[in-house]
Amino acid sequence: MPRFAHRLPLWLKLLFSVWILFWAPAYAVMLGAQNYFWLCNLASFLILIGLWMENRLLLSMQWLAVLLVGLFWGFDVGVAWLTGFHPIGGTEYMFDPEHPPLARVLSLYHLVLPFVAGLAVLRLGYASRALVWQTLLTWLVIPLTYVFTDAERNINWVHGPFGMPQEMLAPFAYLAILMLGWPLVLYLPVHGLMRYLQRHGIVR
Repeated sequence: MPRFAHRLPLWLKLLFSVWILFWAPAYAVMLGAQNYFWLCNLASFLILIGLWMENRLLLSMQWLAVLLVGLFWGFDVGVAWLTGFHPIGGTEYMFDPEHPPLARVLSLYHLVLPFVAGLAVLRLGYASRALVWQTLLTWLVIPLTYVFTDAERNINWVHGPFGMPQEMLAPFAYLAILMLGWPLVLYLPVHGLMRYLQRHGIVR
């Protein structure tokens, strides 16, 4: 089948580009450049590159990165909005009046990224190598986050799960568990689903 039959729609590329042009500088001004170390924020830039390059591997990697994170984020925010209780945690900032209101609104991108990456993967197909490469990327970003970001920000939860600091384990022992747990809990289930859909001819 000719490659042009699988090209991503121009409207998707342009709309996402406009979003990044607004979101990226706004986040930098309100929250600082360290915020880009979040894997979900990094995914925004990688999805943008993947869309324009129509790179199946890069988009598949970010599909793994954002699907369950977006679902868990939306679930936690939704339940907290209805009941005041955070069943997972980590989204308390969405109800913090001291957190910039615009930053809270822009955080809804957690719900947008799965749609964009999912549409791209549906059109281009899923690259099974994505699990390995996204895991390697995560194993690079997490230590860099630990070294180059402020501990009180707990970006990528490198100082404790669900946004809370932990003292039960030595820092590097916890970091090692985090690096193993992230791909096992968040990437592997999505990869398994995609491979199942491929075997049944639902996704290329």
